[in-house]
Amino acid sequence: MSPREMNQSNFACVVGARPNFVKMAPLLRALDCYANIRTVLIHTGQHYDAGLSDVFFEELGMRRPDICLEVGSGKHGAQAAKVMERLEVCLEQGLPGGGKYDRVVVVGDVNSTMASALAAVKLQIPVAHVEAGLRSFDRSMPEEINRIVTDAVADVLLVSEPAGVENLRREGHPEEHIHLVGNIMIDTLKRLLPEAKKRDTLDQFHLSPGRYGVVTLHRPSNVDAPAALERLLEVLIETSQELPLVFPVHPRTRKRLAEFGLSRRIERARRLTLTEPLGYLDLLALTSQAKVIITDSGGLQEEATVLGIPCLTARPNTERPITVEEGTSTLVGNDAEKLRRCLRSVLDGTYKGGRCPALWDGQAAVRIAQVLTAPARAVQSQLV
Repeated sequence: MSPREMNQSNFACVVGARPNFVKMAPLLRALDCYANIRTVLIHTGQHYDAGLSDVFFEELGMRRPDICLEVGSGKHGAQAAKVMERLEVCLEQGLPGGGKYDRVVVVGDVNSTMASALAAVKLQIPVAHVEAGLRSFDRSMPEEINRIVTDAVADVLLVSEPAGVENLRREGHPEEHIHLVGNIMIDTLKRLLPEAKKRDTLDQFHLSPGRYGVVTLHRPSNVDAPAALERLLEVLIETSQELPLVFPVHPRTRKRLAEFGLSRRIERARRLTLTEPLGYLDLLALTSQAKVIITDSGGLQEEATVLGIPCLTARPNTERPITVEEGTSTLVGNDAEKLRRCLRSVLDGTYKGGRCPALWDGQAAVRIAQVLTAPARAVQSQLV
């Protein structure tokens, strides 16, 4: 083995769902700048739609996965078990062409994140978690369980906002494991925003900048209860008479609209446009030029804050408190009257302002790569 090969570190970088791609793409580019780092991109296939996944890889400028586990959808326990089973085999086999993995890097809070971290640590492979420390303090959310478990077994905790640092300290994590690096999702946003704004997305929907809103809803608390979903839709239909709304509909939400007999009602609202889920660039083209975003997506809360767009977050809590405390987000839950009041303040021009948090500057991936490639880190991984 050559001296260069002896000093090389091999990272298994795991993604499972489209939000993971947005976070992993800039990190792979940053790690590629290090000659002694080899990255293997593993896609668990937790969420896989050939059309949308291919579009995401293409738009993000992200290389295709080196390994696909093809886990597919399913109940939480079964899906996590499949990821663990298949990734364990993959990690034990080692790198394509030979060699062992020195570290597994996971991002976000999906089932694949937690399951991959568990599979790795049981094989004594160190784990780094990007977006560590986020807490909603709501254990009814599967993502909250995934975050807690992943952080419990990771030895490198890469945090996007100060509240995450405090959460990890309170949970007893060693200080040397915690690194405040900023928000890696914003790296992708800043890189691709100019390209997104050049697209003809607004023209396709007959929209003008600043004169429409964007809606995304998919969480069970909003779409699985007929009464809650109907109340929210009433506000959206009412608002659309004054402000056109574009609603990319998640498959789960579309299914519930049909089950609850609400599809025809919403389709009759001429200025509330339903569309299929959009690729990253088309969605960014819409959100970056909107007057307001109504969403239950964690990622859109963050993006809205950076873009300076009012964001009415249809959740009772958030694991990203900085988007409320410093940013443009307001938690409205599924309280239709609160949503109505906040929309009125946006339309009247009295909605609060916000500012971009520190370290949400498009350079988080560079800082993460510096942490992961520190000499002490390389020595530690060799000893485990």
